[in-house]
Amino acid sequence: MAGQTAYDAIGRVYARHRQPDPRIRSQLLDALVDAASVVNVGAGTGSYEPADRRVVGVEPSEVMLAQRLPGAAPALCGTAESLPFPDRAFDAALVVLTLHHWSDLDAGLAELRRVADRRVVLMFDQRMAADVWPWREYFPAANAVEAKRAPAVDHIVDALGGGRVETVLVPHDCIDGFGGAYWRRPEAYLDPEVRACISSLAVLSADELEPGLVRLRDDLESGAWHERHADLLALEEIDLGYRLVIAGS
Repeated sequence: MAGQTAYDAIGRVYARHRQPDPRIRSQLLDALVDAASVVNVGAGTGSYEPADRRVVGVEPSEVMLAQRLPGAAPALCGTAESLPFPDRAFDAALVVLTLHHWSDLDAGLAELRRVADRRVVLMFDQRMAADVWPWREYFPAANAVEAKRAPAVDHIVDALGGGRVETVLVPHDCIDGFGGAYWRRPEAYLDPEVRACISSLAVLSADELEPGLVRLRDDLESGAWHERHADLLALEEIDLGYRLVIAGS
């Protein structure tokens, strides 16, 4: 999970814009069912960790670990590819929007199977995500970033030993500011703090970002964005390709 250490540079305001959305949180907790112990791999600030169970976080970025709230579950600095726990140490492993940062995906997935009977993984299907309007219309370089690193859902299911896949709908007022969260709030993508919390945008150069920012700003001022995406303004939630993989017992 060496790529995750990029958050030492880009994750400094992460806790401000990446709050757990209650609707997504509810779906994740349902997937954990009655697991009494949970390891949160790529834990970050601990947004979706259940408060009523024994939880241990694993996160390679010291910057992210420093943003965990007082009273949060204990967390250690480590990587998915080498979890410092014995076999079957936890009832469940939780992984939230971090697979695309792992340096050795299959090694990390094997570790999840080793330490936990149940695996709950929130990820995105890049085939769908690539067609979401910010990336398609304004920031194609971000698509290029994810095309290189985002795994396929089918591969994750197979590597985790089979399981089921649920669609995670994104509400229009989602308070977890991941990439597609602002699909009905386009002005948010003009905010540098918001972009800093979306890794595929945060890693882009000024030359890659600025043309899209100029076009987006102009389209918002002229009303062109609202005219082109009038259909979105009537929706309360949408399928942007976010998927929940649930494997094991």
